Amino acid sequence: MAATAPAVVIAAAEPGDAGEILTVQRAAFVAEAQLYGDPFIAPLVESAEQIRAAIERGAVALKALDGHRLVGAVRALPAGRSCLVSRLAVAPDRQGGGVGRALLAALPDAVAAAAPEAEDLVVHTGHLSAEDLRLYRGFGFAETGRERMDDHLTLVHLRRAVRPAPA
Repeated sequence: MAATAPAVVIAAAEPGDAGEILTVQRAAFVAEAQLYGDPFIAPLVESAEQIRAAIERGAVALKALDGHRLVGAVRALPAGRSCLVSRLAVAPDRQGGGVGRALLAALPDAVAAAAPEAEDLVVHTGHLSAEDLRLYRGFGFAETGRERMDDHLTLVHLRRAVRPAPA
């Protein structure tokens, strides 16, 4: 019988979590950098102080905890009626085990509480990031456009309502 990964607890990230978030973020985004042949993607060059400052300035930041270990994080920055989702990161040994899904599932309530004026969640990811695209689409994000950044990267823009309309 296969062992199941322990459940994670999703909680608000605090400025003091910046160092642990950076560690998970760098580990998680190495594969993305390799996929695009670019070691200077934003999640890899961001500093702990920049993460701390983003949280202090009002970014909605969530962390996934397995006991005392931080195994994932995500941020969303309110901007008017939209909230830009970024830096969804899961420790490599926990990828594929539902941590990213748990963070995305908790995000709409956290955004609604922190930024009640926000109507939409927006995100972008690279065109080669098939797992990311599948994950976001599974949470109701729909593609709104593509933007060619250079020869090796096209950003795929996606959007969904913070609170989907009742059926």
